Amino acid sequence: MGKLTNKKRIYLSSPHMSEEGYEMQYVKNAFDTNWIAPLGENVNSFECELASRVGSKAAAALSSGTAAIHLALIAAGVEKGDVVFCPTLTFSATANPIIYQNATPVFIDSNFETWNMCPQSLELAFEKYPEVKAVIIVHLYGLSADMDKIMGICKKHNVVVIEDAAESLGGYYKGQHTGTFGDYGIFSFNGNKIITTSGGGMLVSNNGDMVEKVRFWATQSRDPARHYQHSELGYNYRMSNVVAGIGRGQLKILGERIEKKKHIFEYYKSEFNELAGVEFMPVNKWDSPNYWLSAITLNGKVKPLDVMEALEKENIESRPVWKPMHMQPFFQEYDFVGTDISEKIFERGICLPSDTKMNEQDLKRVSNVIKGLWMN
Repeated sequence: MGKLTNKKRIYLSSPHMSEEGYEMQYVKNAFDTNWIAPLGENVNSFECELASRVGSKAAAALSSGTAAIHLALIAAGVEKGDVVFCPTLTFSATANPIIYQNATPVFIDSNFETWNMCPQSLELAFEKYPEVKAVIIVHLYGLSADMDKIMGICKKHNVVVIEDAAESLGGYYKGQHTGTFGDYGIFSFNGNKIITTSGGGMLVSNNGDMVEKVRFWATQSRDPARHYQHSELGYNYRMSNVVAGIGRGQLKILGERIEKKKHIFEYYKSEFNELAGVEFMPVNKWDSPNYWLSAITLNGKVKPLDVMEALEKENIESRPVWKPMHMQPFFQEYDFVGTDISEKIFERGICLPSDTKMNEQDLKRVSNVIKGLWMN
């Protein structure tokens, strides 16, 4: 690793604060007013500003996207033994809250057309489990799922829909923001997301009363009494006022970040379009993604591991595509509906450096390393 010390590190997707310093303005306000702990002007304003940005009636700022999914499941009435459908091609944070509720996940395959939940597999799952309590939809890497087909199926079966839009903030399906089709939408502001609060999440919904209930649960379900009284199980899931200040500043430059992410994707596409066996993640005509990560699949002599190892030698970070949940040791006991599409995407897939701080020289450096593998 000694050879790497003089080479600039290029990251997959690292935090990127605004050049204008918007974030520090709001953080300073939190310090100046001594609103450091949860609640405060930044929390309230961040909820309103994000809800307005995506076109949702209400939002609750929480400690993580995972916490938001957990509370959405509770809001959906998911309890011990209930069945919840979940895409298999996702990060474990989508599935873990199902287990928190002692419910039973059933994993649904993807399709090559979207890399997201396959509508045909979803239909088969409903035939097998008609008593399902909720369906979680994921918009993988900022790509929208096929919402018309999926929502049509879910409405036919009258089931609660939770959208995990952790990776797709700012993306659209047919002109409507991802995360706003279901009963509940989830966003994440983890350090690697398109905008970040260092850690945090948001639940959005058009059901204002239920969002208020989510806020109640997230603040330890403290009843409005003079003494400390709790009639329901509560959670310490509220976002801090300092973190929310970072989020307010980041939200101002979301459009700029999407433009840069799209530029990165299109740069790679122009550089690699003649490399044998390279296919890019699918961008459909009805999809306006945020291009959070640029991902490709390889179907030829060069394998994903070859690319990752070559990049790492040059101090460049990359990552495999998510390993499907039904292949994970912890989740192997749970049912899976589908074929082998998600497994093929995982086996052939790689996420390329998509850091918005990369300049043209960085992009050229990444591209040259990858193209060099086709010259050997």
